[in-house]
Amino acid sequence: MSCPICEKVTDAGYKPFCSKRCADIDLGKWLSGSYALPSSDPDDAGALIDAMEQALEAPENDQDEKLH
Repeated sequence: MSCPICEKVTDAGYKPFCSKRCADIDLGKWLSGSYALPSSDPDDAGALIDAMEQALEAPENDQDEKLH
């Protein structure tokens, strides 16, 4: 089996990857949404629009926006 990121031989300690680096790259793709599947379901689109409208209408809290 080859590593799904770089196609090198896998390491049993990081299976199915060859190294921690490739495992971390894969995790980054999951966290950034790169592996998300597009949906053509109109209910999904409607729910997204509703959520975006609610987010725009919600009062902003300056404390939530600050980064430390």
